[in-house]
Amino acid sequence: MLTKESTPPSSRVSTPGKATKAASVKKERVAKTPESKPSGRKPRVGKTPERKAPGRKPPGENPSGNKTQATHKRGVITQIQGPIVDVHFEDHVPPIQGALAVKMENGPDLILEVAQDIGEECVRTIAMDATEGLYRGQPVEDLGREIQIPVGPETLGRIINVTGEPIDGRGPVKTKKQWNIHRAPPTFIEQSTDAEVLGTGIKVIDLLCPYLKGGKIGLFGGAGVGKTVLIMELINNIAKAHGGYSVFAGVGERTREGNDLYHEMIDSGVIDLEDDTSKAALIYGQMNEPPGARARVALSGVTMAEYFRDAEGKDVLFFIDNIFRFTQAGAEISTLLGRMPSSVGYQPTLATEMGALQERITSTTKGSITSVQAIYVPADDLTDPAPATSFTHLDARTVLSRTIASLGIYPAVDPLDSTSRVLDPAVVGDTHYDVARSVQKILQTYKSLQDIIAILGMEELSEEDRITVKRARKIQRFLSQPFQTAETFTNIAGVFVSREDTIDGFKRIVEGELDDVPEAAFFMTGTIQDVYQKAKDLGES
Repeated sequence: MLTKESTPPSSRVSTPGKATKAASVKKERVAKTPESKPSGRKPRVGKTPERKAPGRKPPGENPSGNKTQATHKRGVITQIQGPIVDVHFEDHVPPIQGALAVKMENGPDLILEVAQDIGEECVRTIAMDATEGLYRGQPVEDLGREIQIPVGPETLGRIINVTGEPIDGRGPVKTKKQWNIHRAPPTFIEQSTDAEVLGTGIKVIDLLCPYLKGGKIGLFGGAGVGKTVLIMELINNIAKAHGGYSVFAGVGERTREGNDLYHEMIDSGVIDLEDDTSKAALIYGQMNEPPGARARVALSGVTMAEYFRDAEGKDVLFFIDNIFRFTQAGAEISTLLGRMPSSVGYQPTLATEMGALQERITSTTKGSITSVQAIYVPADDLTDPAPATSFTHLDARTVLSRTIASLGIYPAVDPLDSTSRVLDPAVVGDTHYDVARSVQKILQTYKSLQDIIAILGMEELSEEDRITVKRARKIQRFLSQPFQTAETFTNIAGVFVSREDTIDGFKRIVEGELDDVPEAAFFMTGTIQDVYQKAKDLGES
């Protein structure tokens, strides 16, 4: 006889009442689980499920545990991918190029610039500084404007970054004037149609590759050929001859070079820390900066230059070192934003971005911005899209040659490779044009004869070729010039040479008036009068 405890499993049958109760409990449990939501619906961006991943704070909650809700002017960070930050707003989306600010525990606010509207009331932004320390759910404030920088005479002698923060350790910039870095270029009515030569006081430039006032000049030169000294002399001469100011934008170059330039400007008097006689303002976004800073620092620099041109009517010299890094930063941002790359991996908007910058550099009826842009050519390939896009905007090209620098001739400008579209009789006049072409012809003939001279010697040349060689060597030495900003290094007084004196001097050499003057008298002199004086001193010694 079987007892209750020994009843086999097959004989245990549940009653209908118990089965109904168990089924109802199971349904109730299923209804309470999160998985019961329809699989096709996604939670709205900025809203988070109740379940939290271990060790991670959801959007809307900061590390201290305090809830932060997106408001009309305040949003929250939803995603961070290196320099790209996504921000969610409630009932408000900031415009493209709008500036957002994130409060940082240590240091100034982090500025973000809106680059894309990605829907669901979210925007994708580019950070102007490092994003270390940001977290999801961190509050972000919409500043209601674009990125602005300080402008005015108070910026002269100072170094600021892309967002206008001083980085020279000399306190805040004492100006209340702030301009947006994104500005429309001058209209056709505002632009000046007169082609006017900008006198630099440097003989080789004024004669062979003159600069157009409001033009764009490409400066090609490697390390150690005198690029920095030439830049400082241009800054000094523009200030003295035209009463103009200079703005230097360091775009993606070495921080050490920027620091060296600053101290060399102090030593040469271009920047004066004691009074208000500084002639240049510096703005840096160096190669250790995020791509957002490197892509916008050139725009910040041209904004500073535009203030001096438009508000004060000055002739401004604007340096960009290096314009290739501007393009490179734009390519980085384009890739991070997910755009389809164009040829050689550059951004599809390369020509548009370059045009937006270059079209702001021009002459107006009030003043002018003349730009000197150092250009790096990758692998010496002039067909690379980055330098090729820059070339289309240039009015002149100044090439610094290591071969000429090795001869001790400074500035080491190559007279045959350097060109300018302003070297036209309709602009510079017939006399200037004829003298410049005669000088280039003599130098080209000398260059073609150098192999013969090296192998056979001067004795094998015809009388005409001997005269050409002698004049070419005098021209080569007369193209050298002592700089005022290099006086402390050369112990030779610097000279500013007017364009008229430059043309007159080379005209006399070409016509043979100075054939009897020794070559040594032409080296490191200013005008022809200086040559005669030096020849006299050499004769007496």
